[in-house]
Amino acid sequence: MNPIAYVRRLFAVDRRVLVLALARAADALGNSFLIVVLPLYIADVIGGSGAGVTVDIVGFDVTLAQSLAVGIVLSMFGFLNSFGQPFTGRWSDRVGKRRAFVLFGLVVLTVTNVAYAFAGSYVSLFVIRALQGFGVAFTVPATIALVNELATDDTRGNNMGVFNTFRLLGFGLGPIVAGGLVHGGPYALGVVTLSGYNAAFAIAAGGALVSLVLVTLLVTDPERIDDDAGDDLSIAVLDHERDDKLLDPVFTLGLASLFMAIGIALISAIEADVNARLDQTAFLFGIEFAAFVLAQVLLQAPIGSASDSYGRKPFILYGLVLLAPATAVQGFVTEPWMMIVARFVQGVAGAAVFAPALALAGDYARAGQSGTQLSVLTMAFGLGVAIGPLASGALATVAYAAPFVLGGLLALLGAGLVYTQVSDKVKPGEREGADATAAD
Repeated sequence: MNPIAYVRRLFAVDRRVLVLALARAADALGNSFLIVVLPLYIADVIGGSGAGVTVDIVGFDVTLAQSLAVGIVLSMFGFLNSFGQPFTGRWSDRVGKRRAFVLFGLVVLTVTNVAYAFAGSYVSLFVIRALQGFGVAFTVPATIALVNELATDDTRGNNMGVFNTFRLLGFGLGPIVAGGLVHGGPYALGVVTLSGYNAAFAIAAGGALVSLVLVTLLVTDPERIDDDAGDDLSIAVLDHERDDKLLDPVFTLGLASLFMAIGIALISAIEADVNARLDQTAFLFGIEFAAFVLAQVLLQAPIGSASDSYGRKPFILYGLVLLAPATAVQGFVTEPWMMIVARFVQGVAGAAVFAPALALAGDYARAGQSGTQLSVLTMAFGLGVAIGPLASGALATVAYAAPFVLGGLLALLGAGLVYTQVSDKVKPGEREGADATAAD
């Protein structure tokens, strides 16, 4: 494929996919604000004294360390969101109305982001974050299913890559400006004065509202291919169709996504340990974190598009193989620049896995079952992001390098599973043949 044709193909996506990508970017921008803002809000407003966070549980006051209080709120969102996705994905398959699920989730996010400004206790904060996890569980599977159903075998990888690129742009920009926004307050807006926290909550709500408006005006459901598509929506673990395979390919891709997400999330819970080992500031840690996101933003769309031409499995497999050393070496680097390089390479590996894995799961999904099938991967990724910090926090007490070594081993295990249990649904040669037939 010549460069001009490649660029044209890269951006030749359905208008609705671009709208969904832009909407997801706006939503991710607002949600990523909260990753930075909520710990500060708990420490400054809810905790206040710095002695911890006191919670009234059935009439008894229980004091939690601020770090534990923050961890509970952030991890609970991830677990609730992830475990809810298979159910909402299955439900959206049955009713065939993806757009309605996306809109409902965005309404929940908009309202709950505003509600943070009125949260005066840890319990109310916990409830609001729980409701957000509930809302995201509606939005994510339906959105990914829409992106999948608006694609063909020849464009699915490109669609997934473009969608994830915009999502990551929003997610990556949020933390960069959130801290400065909080500390720069209060802000006078005519007769209204907003604290830094309320300004951040307003932007988070605004991001969800922009997404809501875009989807309402510009996105429609694709036509149902099969009226009976929702009759068999089980998530298979074992493969009963291929004699030479043990595990279902979509389930296997979910396991690979889980292992990948655990590996890339390990660093987030041990920032203090990383900074101490590398003798660096929080600013350099932010650059290291951003290096991963930068690689993802640069490569998701190109790799997704390339997987349409050359097959999904090679990218997934080699991505996991590369992910193993890129993760393990982070436990042994001694200079900040080494960590930046390792995180960037880890981002390259993650980009090679994520979009092609979603596309391949979409290739396997039967008509009307995208929500159920693809929720396996989105749930697995969300669980990995929640499990990674918990695992690193526990293992780092044993040895600094232990979490990263575990991440590397999990990546190798994922590569072994993909190599033995997953096949490309549509071979590159078959795609080319179909293209030639269509051209004739």
